[in-house]
Amino acid sequence: MTTTKPLQGVRVLELGTLVAAPFAGKIFAEFGAEVIKVEAPEKGDPLRNWRTMHKDTSVWWYVQARNKKSITVDMRMEEGQEIIRSLAREVDIIIENFRPGTLEKWGIGYDVLSELNPGLIMVRISGYGQTGPYRNKPGFGSVAEAIGGLRYLTGYPELPPVRVGVAIGDLTAGLYAVIGGMMALHARDRSPEKKGQMVDVALYEAVFSLLEGVLPEYDLKGLVRERTGSTLPGIAPSNTYLCADGKYIVIGANGDSIFKRLMHAIGRSDVAENPRYANNQGRAEDVAYIDQVIEEWTKQHTLKEAQRLLDEAAVPVGPIYSIEEIVQDEHYRERGMVEEIDLPDGEKVLFPGVVPKLSETPGTHEWVGPSLGEHNEEIFEKLLQLDPAVLAMLKEKRAI
Repeated sequence: MTTTKPLQGVRVLELGTLVAAPFAGKIFAEFGAEVIKVEAPEKGDPLRNWRTMHKDTSVWWYVQARNKKSITVDMRMEEGQEIIRSLAREVDIIIENFRPGTLEKWGIGYDVLSELNPGLIMVRISGYGQTGPYRNKPGFGSVAEAIGGLRYLTGYPELPPVRVGVAIGDLTAGLYAVIGGMMALHARDRSPEKKGQMVDVALYEAVFSLLEGVLPEYDLKGLVRERTGSTLPGIAPSNTYLCADGKYIVIGANGDSIFKRLMHAIGRSDVAENPRYANNQGRAEDVAYIDQVIEEWTKQHTLKEAQRLLDEAAVPVGPIYSIEEIVQDEHYRERGMVEEIDLPDGEKVLFPGVVPKLSETPGTHEWVGPSLGEHNEEIFEKLLQLDPAVLAMLKEKRAI
């Protein structure tokens, strides 16, 4: 293992707010990129005030902005726009999640900034993408989850569609932003002219990409996949089952050999050796019966007993954890997925660990989300080498 991080030497300018672009920026920062987050003077990123607060700052902010540097710039002002143009000359990647056309209106769109820095990569996240008839519509992750097809599939058929309990649309788009940014960076560094490019991430497309075979199933067979509660259609058995102590256990035994092991483990060798259930297709056609067989067994055992017996049989099985149970789990701790971190006031708090795990150049937590404008002096004076008199004038005009 080395102390060098994989993205050391890469500089990222984050212009986005709230979830999607900042989530991407967090990942870049965890793996060594210098991420300079631009925030509005005085107010900062709205995420600073979302959900649970510790004193005057959201604890989500401390996670989402870790390892980043915060500067304040009013991008609506000409002076602020000139700062962004200066910063664009110094960075490899810009991440933004404004409505299409906003940066162009301010004179800091990709067309302008790529002229100043031909190697620049601009990762753009929006509701519907930079082109198309919906491009100008405001986009939010919740709407993207709906129009992207995910909400239609989530929940039980007799009830209205429900949402996943996190901002899955924004977070998925953030992952694609990182993937696209890294692919563009690799392409730039391989090309003789070292030319950058624009990466266009649409929230609804990020969601739509998760829908497995739903589109060809509809096109070829006219099938419209519907909500199926805790099951996955056409995959059997894979469900949630009630145990004797009133708790629920998740069992995934849709592999042919795994299914046999499960049936033998629960004393149903007759089902294990039934040729009808030798493959997933046959099991899927009789999934209600198979689920009944499994739950008849789980109801005779506590969750811990069922899990122990199925672990011994090498059947994929697990409880449904709350965050309290996650914190108590030894595997999370051993893998560094629950870390104790110091907040600025010295109070200790648990943070989620860094994903993924790299054997030689792992990502790390260096510091929690910074205070507003904490790195103004470092970036404006040292990187951009702005004169102190100019900085004083910009502060007076509230451009920074």
